[in-house]
Amino acid sequence: MRIIHQAAELQPAGRKVCLGIGFFDGVHLGHQQILRQTITDARQHNAVSLVVTFDRHPAVVVAPARAPGLIYSLPQKLRTIAALGADALLLIHFDRAFSQLPGEVFIRELVRDLGRCQSLCVGSAFTFGHRRGGNVALLKTLGAELQFAVHGLSALALDGRVVSSTRIREAVGAGDLDAASQMLGRAYSLAGTVVAGDRLGRELGFPTANVDATGLQLPPLGVYAVQARVRGVSHPAVANLGRRPTLRSATPELRVEAHLLDFSGDLYGEEMELVFLEKLRDERAFPSLDELRAQIARDVAAARARF
Repeated sequence: MRIIHQAAELQPAGRKVCLGIGFFDGVHLGHQQILRQTITDARQHNAVSLVVTFDRHPAVVVAPARAPGLIYSLPQKLRTIAALGADALLLIHFDRAFSQLPGEVFIRELVRDLGRCQSLCVGSAFTFGHRRGGNVALLKTLGAELQFAVHGLSALALDGRVVSSTRIREAVGAGDLDAASQMLGRAYSLAGTVVAGDRLGRELGFPTANVDATGLQLPPLGVYAVQARVRGVSHPAVANLGRRPTLRSATPELRVEAHLLDFSGDLYGEEMELVFLEKLRDERAFPSLDELRAQIARDVAAARARF
C-alpha cells in the first residue's frame, strides 16, 4: 500500500478513485466493512482504492482534555489497513488549521486534487469538517453535483450493541480483552517502539524490552502472557503493565515491559507488538527485590505452561 500526504500525489493515471474516509482507530469490524466496500468498488470500476485517514485523533487538537487513549498506534493502524488490500492511503496531518476547514471545502478540494472520484464510503454516522458540520447528507448532495456515489454504511452490532472504537476502549480498560478481540476481528494487541529503560530487569535476571505506549488505551495493570512480534517474528513473552510499586518511587511511571522467553538481542528502536493471550496476575508490591525476582520466575513458568 502506497502512503501519500497530499491528494495530488496520487496521480491515478486517468483512473477513477474510490475513497474510504475515517479515523479507523483499531480498524474494527465496522471499519473493515467500510474499507472492503471501498476496495470492492475500486475493483468493479477498475479504479484506485484510496483510504483517507489522519495522523492523530482530531480531539488531540480541538479538545485535548477529552482526547481518548488510542486502541492502535499509527504504524499499527497503517499496517492493519494495508493488510486489507487498499491500493493507497492518504495520511492527512491534522492540525489547528485543518480543523478549521469546512467539510464542504475539504471534499471539494479532495475531489479536485484526485481528478475523477467514483465513490466515497463512510460510516452512516460519519461527521467531518469544522465543528463537524459535514455528514452523509452533505456528501450525497456533493456526490450528485460532482458525480460520485456515496455509501453511508450502517454500524455493525455485536451482542445487541454497536461496534465502535469507544466500546472497544471501554472493553480494553475493563480488562475484557475477549470482547475487544471479537469487535476488532483479531486478537487484541498494542504496539510501540522499544525504548531504553533502567535495566532493572537485566539486574534481576529477566531483561525486558520497554515498549513506548504513550497515548494508548491500556488494559488493567498486571502481568500477562503475550506474543511479542518484532522484526516479523513472534516470541512467547511475559508482559508487565504497571508502575513497579516494589521500587517505591516518589514519581512512579507507568511502564509496559516485555520479557521475551529464550531470546537475546538488542531491540532498541524496533517496533514491538504485544498480542495479549491471558492475564497471569494483578500488579502488587513485594517486600524485597529478591521476592520480586522469585515472583517473576513463577510468572515466566506460568507463561511457559500457557504456551
